[in-house]
Amino acid sequence: MGILETLRNAWKIADLRKKILYTLFIIVLFRIGSSIPVPFISADALNVFFDPTAQGGGLFGYLNMLSGNALAEGTIFALTIQPYINASIIIQLLTIAIPALERLQKDGGEEGQKKINQITRYVTVAIALLQGYGYLVTLRTSNALKASEGFVGVLEQIAIVIVLVAGSLLVMWLGESITEKGIGNGISMILFASIVSRGLAVVQSFIANFMQGQWYIPVIVTVMALVILAFIVFMDSAERRIPIQYAKRQIGRKMYGGQNTHLPIKVVMTGVMPIIFTYAIINIPATIAQFFPGSAYETFIKTYFSQTSPAYIILTFILIIAFNYFYISIQYNPVEIANNIKNNGGTIPGIRPGKPTSDFIIKTVNKVTLFGALFLGVIAILPYIVQICLPTASTIALGGTSVLILVSVSLETVKQLEAQMLMRHYKGFLE
Repeated sequence: MGILETLRNAWKIADLRKKILYTLFIIVLFRIGSSIPVPFISADALNVFFDPTAQGGGLFGYLNMLSGNALAEGTIFALTIQPYINASIIIQLLTIAIPALERLQKDGGEEGQKKINQITRYVTVAIALLQGYGYLVTLRTSNALKASEGFVGVLEQIAIVIVLVAGSLLVMWLGESITEKGIGNGISMILFASIVSRGLAVVQSFIANFMQGQWYIPVIVTVMALVILAFIVFMDSAERRIPIQYAKRQIGRKMYGGQNTHLPIKVVMTGVMPIIFTYAIINIPATIAQFFPGSAYETFIKTYFSQTSPAYIILTFILIIAFNYFYISIQYNPVEIANNIKNNGGTIPGIRPGKPTSDFIIKTVNKVTLFGALFLGVIAILPYIVQICLPTASTIALGGTSVLILVSVSLETVKQLEAQMLMRHYKGFLE
């Protein structure tokens, strides 16, 4: 089923139509907020600072892309969803390290999940305050602070940080609203809207490349986007199927079981989240550098930790693999799956029920996960490698990352729509 056909069929269902309209309404609100400027900020000075050819542009280009250019325009949503993403990463890591949080997540049920969400929000506020202050330091460095009297005092600077933090918390609420009442994952949809909003800027950049005689840059970006698109669509449907046989059982006068089926293990079951989390973590050094303008640390980060440096590329590759395994470990429970197979009278041919079955599933999942993680890692770093070969093509790296996020979010959203349509179909049949 194609994406357009899925959307058309979902639109015919009243409940899903309301969810789609609600999601679109939230996205419109997000884009309106991304256009409201923060007081005392000069957008012209920021645009010069965030230009890809400028000293600071390459360092913060990715964050600006995720904000839909709100970071470079100095709007109230300049921090976008990034503090919430970082807070989610921290809490998920702490859930493994702190037994109390682990028990709260596994055994707390719905109430426990609410408490974890509340903790995540508190951590989001703290991170937003830090990033807001870092952004204020960037404003000072780029001479982007302005006032009618020509001087921005302490109160005005405090007001800037408060507006930025409030904007980030509002974006967090918008994302949670989409997850709860709309279609798709709220974080992913906010990022999707931000990247799509930069489409006109990309077209203008391509036109400028043609006018300057650099026609090969748009061609390379387009070809790379198509290659990434084809790879993602192909790998999205790839899976490893573990055969399962169910023994015949007689219950009363009826005979059950006896059929053969399989346990599907998707090659890329984590979607785009490892990519998003990796870029959130790997940009922390750049965020810290904002607090020390003109320092040796900032010079070191800009020199040796740019997007085209070997350290940045290698670390990106390693983190994507690590986060892929991390997500699988918290989402996939081989022991529970093995117990379910055993309780239903099923076995994997050649494997004994119980622990041998769970060990076999773990081994298979690890192999499949490694292949999927390598795929995501290669797709993520390929644009940076091309950018090294073509230094003038500063938009290639961001373009490749954008396509990766856009396609992954689209596929995940369509799957959710199909699952909800299937659920409603069976519910209507049973009623």
